[in-house]
Amino acid sequence: MHIYKRSVSFGFGILVSLNCLLAHSHPQPKSAGDEEEPAQLEAVEVEGRATDLIGMASSASQGVVGQPEFKYRPLARVGELMEVVPGMIATQHSGSGKANQYFLRGFNLDHGTDFAVFLDGVPMNMPTHAHGQGYLDLNSIIPELMDKVEYGKGPYYADMGNFSSAGYARMHTMHTLDKGFVKFTGGSYDYYRLVAANSNKLGDGELLYGGETTFYKGVWQQPEDTQKFNGMLRYTIDKGNWGLSVNGKAYHNSWTATNQIPLLAVNAGEFNTYGTGDPSDGGVTNRYSLSGNFWSRGDSWKNELNAYALYSDLDLYSNFTGYLDYPVQGDQLNQKERRWVGGVNGEQTWFNNWFGFETDNSIGFLIRQDSINGLALNRSINRQVFKPVSNDDVSETQGGVYIRNQTHWLSKFRTIAGLRGDFFNFNVDAHVQPLNSGNRYAGIFSPKLSFIAGPWADTEFFLNLGYGYHSNDARGTVLKVDPLTGDPVAPVSPLVRSRGTEIGMRSQYVKGLNTTLAVWWLQMDSELVFVGDAGTTEPTGKSERYGVEWTNYYKPTDWLTLDADFAFSAANYTGVPLDQNRIPNSVRRVITAGAVVDLTNGFFSTARVRHFGDVPLNESNTVNAGDTTLLSMGVGYQQEAYKLELEAFNLLGSQRYDIAYNYNYRTQSDVNNNINPNGVNGVIMHPVEPQMFRFSVTLKF
Repeated sequence: MHIYKRSVSFGFGILVSLNCLLAHSHPQPKSAGDEEEPAQLEAVEVEGRATDLIGMASSASQGVVGQPEFKYRPLARVGELMEVVPGMIATQHSGSGKANQYFLRGFNLDHGTDFAVFLDGVPMNMPTHAHGQGYLDLNSIIPELMDKVEYGKGPYYADMGNFSSAGYARMHTMHTLDKGFVKFTGGSYDYYRLVAANSNKLGDGELLYGGETTFYKGVWQQPEDTQKFNGMLRYTIDKGNWGLSVNGKAYHNSWTATNQIPLLAVNAGEFNTYGTGDPSDGGVTNRYSLSGNFWSRGDSWKNELNAYALYSDLDLYSNFTGYLDYPVQGDQLNQKERRWVGGVNGEQTWFNNWFGFETDNSIGFLIRQDSINGLALNRSINRQVFKPVSNDDVSETQGGVYIRNQTHWLSKFRTIAGLRGDFFNFNVDAHVQPLNSGNRYAGIFSPKLSFIAGPWADTEFFLNLGYGYHSNDARGTVLKVDPLTGDPVAPVSPLVRSRGTEIGMRSQYVKGLNTTLAVWWLQMDSELVFVGDAGTTEPTGKSERYGVEWTNYYKPTDWLTLDADFAFSAANYTGVPLDQNRIPNSVRRVITAGAVVDLTNGFFSTARVRHFGDVPLNESNTVNAGDTTLLSMGVGYQQEAYKLELEAFNLLGSQRYDIAYNYNYRTQSDVNNNINPNGVNGVIMHPVEPQMFRFSVTLKF
């Protein structure tokens, strides 16, 4: 087994955070007799999923979610913010300081593979990461300071590149606050959280500052003892036709983890449902970033430039297989790294009238450099290293350019055509096994094309086609010998092609109802699958996915909001027998629904259902994780100066899986009884957290 063939899919599209495609509407073409005038940019007030995107979105799978939806959504963990993307599920198989596990469109995205996320223009995914390609840790986000999330699914967008085959999300924090606030939350299992923020006028701009600290003992027999600290400072100048912002963010977290354990051992009484196989699992992580964004616009053009620098590190200890490989010491893995990232990206758009057709022409670019030091994989016991496996220094450079054209051919027909090129340089300096040092270059071009017809009766229709890709771990691209055995191995492809298409519909025909319907298909040239005894992912053969998504957001009155999203997908290997073609850990069914009642007298309540199921755990689907359904509710009362809120999570007390796998595991009891030297194959699971309650008090000033 090649420990770091985690050919993972995540490099980086571009970060042109242009306040995007949802920030401006496009003018309709003029009739032949009209006098030509420069195109004007119209501001769109973002109200969340109630925003009118007819005439602006380029697919049925794009959307925007604003703060009005965040403030009442019960969040048991920060990663669930990504569940505002319809069809996405965020789970956890470890401690609260580790990146969540994400599932979307039949992908087990692991900790971020194939889904690109940007926060205020800064990439959140980490290529060639110690724990997994495209590692996506969102714990540095303060939800109360989130302004909006813009998202899209599929490889159809020219401004998105690496890690975006399944989709992307651009997350934006607030520029200013109406009032400062202090919020305290206390809850079950010693959960305590304090967050405070305010903004003040400073010169020509607005200074926003906030901080958060969270302590959580957790539900597990081995206390989790999460200690998280977040800080944010943002200065923004907005002059209407130009503006700039400077963002500084800091994050630290330490925790003890309870990783997945064998179901057979739980049923036999060897483990408690909330027990742990290795009480010393856990980790420490830090992330610090500084970024700047400048934008300007005129009557017929707009542009944006974004630059960033960040530092992050991780020291992670995990034991996924018990005592399978090392009966005496145990199978704990230590994965660690220190990383510096710098980058710049930008986009220029011109609005023109060419030969009587309204057109938008854009050109964009990106440059990103990752310098990763001490990228290590070790065998450890009680967080003490006893056998180094690999220790590398990696330099990974990405450059990208794209062009995009939108043309309104008729009053009710437009096209969007794009072409992007991405180029990589991987350089690996291997210290433990010098033969695995090397340098490699790679490049790829990705065409995109969309057809949009309508609207008729406030209904628009879409046909999207596009090529995408993901990059693989730099170490795997120059690999020559197995770091464990020294046996010769073949390197993996640096870049893996994806291709997809989608037919969709977006309608606002019914007053107050936003609904979309999409039927999609996606093919990957290489698939990534989690491997338990390596604690990482490895590439397999080609795959294809297809499915249907139906999303609904309904506001029948000012005080009632309803939403319901349905996503069904299939994920299969190609070129293998049909009874062996399922992709393990591909979630085939996701259903989410919610209701919010916000009364004028200050009382409010919310309810939310999350359901995911039909999850094959092996290629033949003879082992399946089944279904998990969770109900969360909240009630509260708010006035100008304060807000009181009570939230209940997993109200029905489900004991189903947050995530499950199927592989070999050997317990301490097996070692003591000298049995099962090759372990026992079966379901290795991590349960959902039990019923919990949290009470919050917010004071505004």
